Amino acid sequence: MPNRTILDSRLLLLLILLRFFFFYSSSVPVQALTSPTDISALKAFKASIKPSSIPPWSCLASWNFATDPCAVPRRTQFICGLTCNYNSTRVTQLVLDPAGYSGTLNPLISHLSQLTTLDLSDNSFFGPIPSSISSLSNLQTLTLRSNSFSGSLPASITSLKSLESLDLSHNSLNGFIPNPMNSLSNLRRFDLSYNKLSGSLPKLPPHLLELALKHNSLSGSLSKSSFDRLTQLEVIELSENAFTGTLQAWFFLMPSLQQVDLANNNLTRIEVLKPAGGKSELVAVDLGFNKIEGHLPMNFTGHPLLSSLSIRDNRLRGTIPLEYSKTKFLRRLFLDGNFLIGKPPAGFFERDNPVSGSLGDNCLQGCPTSSQLCAPHQKPYAVCKQVYGGKPRS
Repeated sequence: MPNRTILDSRLLLLLILLRFFFFYSSSVPVQALTSPTDISALKAFKASIKPSSIPPWSCLASWNFATDPCAVPRRTQFICGLTCNYNSTRVTQLVLDPAGYSGTLNPLISHLSQLTTLDLSDNSFFGPIPSSISSLSNLQTLTLRSNSFSGSLPASITSLKSLESLDLSHNSLNGFIPNPMNSLSNLRRFDLSYNKLSGSLPKLPPHLLELALKHNSLSGSLSKSSFDRLTQLEVIELSENAFTGTLQAWFFLMPSLQQVDLANNNLTRIEVLKPAGGKSELVAVDLGFNKIEGHLPMNFTGHPLLSSLSIRDNRLRGTIPLEYSKTKFLRRLFLDGNFLIGKPPAGFFERDNPVSGSLGDNCLQGCPTSSQLCAPHQKPYAVCKQVYGGKPRS
């Protein structure tokens, strides 16, 4: 019995010590040693933001430099907005909340040399993107989406060799896209949509998965050299620009291509070939609101997974190939607003046909008014006669 009493006493003492240890370690901050260079950069970053735009509940409001930025636990100071490395010495991520912060991006941001993520999206930052940002050699994600940044995109951005995602959409950037961009060999996602960029498309990074440049003022033809070796590219969004000329056959043969949006440009012709062996990943194509002439390409039906096709509001002539009513996966077809003639394939109007969309506003004959596909009405006969220089023929 005495031995058991001694054992119980020791266990009780051990439990008390463990409880004290855990209480002490959770209530006393670990002394961090954040790099003085990082601290200076963070101070400069906050100082460039208007104090009146920092709400009391926001991340930046908790940035009190009387406390070490990387000190843990963070209960009242630096509660959000930044992440440090495992030993609390360097800042690795700066991700602000969408609190409406207004200010400029201080060039000293480049001193956060271990930064892998910089995300200031959905705020009101303005002014230029500093060229010094190119010093962030470890940066993998740069997201400045939905701000008011202006000026040109710094050419030095092409030196960010580790960059995997670049999203500068919904700003007021102007000028040209730096050429070439293919030095960004790790870039997977590239989004400069909704800016004021002009000029032609440069040579693109070789490992892109997604390209989004819609709603700019980009122009010129789409050159094969810009898309050279882009074997992994899945999504192309280039709508609402001023691209011209012919969309050549190589474009739709890119091996991983799934979605294409080139609506609202000035394209005049398209060339489409059947993919070799019937192998294609193409699912959706939007070429609406261009100036495309010629006949409706039959070879789109050779892309077996194509489920959505829009070539509405162009200048297409001729008949609708019968093959369009026989494709296995086609679900949405918009050919309205052209000058197509003849009778549309009867297969479109069978009871079990799954295709929706519109064949209206053409010069078709015998398009059943009871079918939603035939809405709106066809063009007046006089318009069709003028386009075809006489009576439209099937």
